[in-house]
Amino acid sequence: MPQLGNRWLHTQAVAACARDASAAVSEEDRDLLVAAAWLHDIGYAPELRDTGFHPLDGARYLETLGAPSRLVRLVAHHSGAVYEAEQRGLTAELAVYEREDSSVLDALIYADMTTGPAGQSFDFDRRIDEILVRYEPGSEVHTAISKARPYLGAAVERTRVRLSDQPT
Repeated sequence: MPQLGNRWLHTQAVAACARDASAAVSEEDRDLLVAAAWLHDIGYAPELRDTGFHPLDGARYLETLGAPSRLVRLVAHHSGAVYEAEQRGLTAELAVYEREDSSVLDALIYADMTTGPAGQSFDFDRRIDEILVRYEPGSEVHTAISKARPYLGAAVERTRVRLSDQPT
């Protein structure tokens, strides 16, 4: 997968992190969380590019395959996608996929927002800073991540709390 660069390393590490964080969700949702982690960036695949907004392109593709609705919606809304959809003028298109505010979405955000672009383990602030450095100020991603930071940080923190509440 050379055309995807480090994307595959990132995806594998996000899936591993989601598996490790799965105790933060109900037992029946653990496989869904890990599946969403494996598929969260599928919309970056060049052959799936339609709008150029990977959460939406990925969700649309999964929908054509008949993937379960919750999986499609988790991919559509991973990591504060609504903030970037707003920057790209795609709010209505993303709204077709209802966002669930749940421990599963929080844990997916946690896995993505603590994993660097080449699969590195990052704390939340380092991950956000890395994104902000990678994308030019004023770009859709830079603006969206800046606006989404409190929302994303809260999801990461809720997952940390859920994980710390687990019996050892």
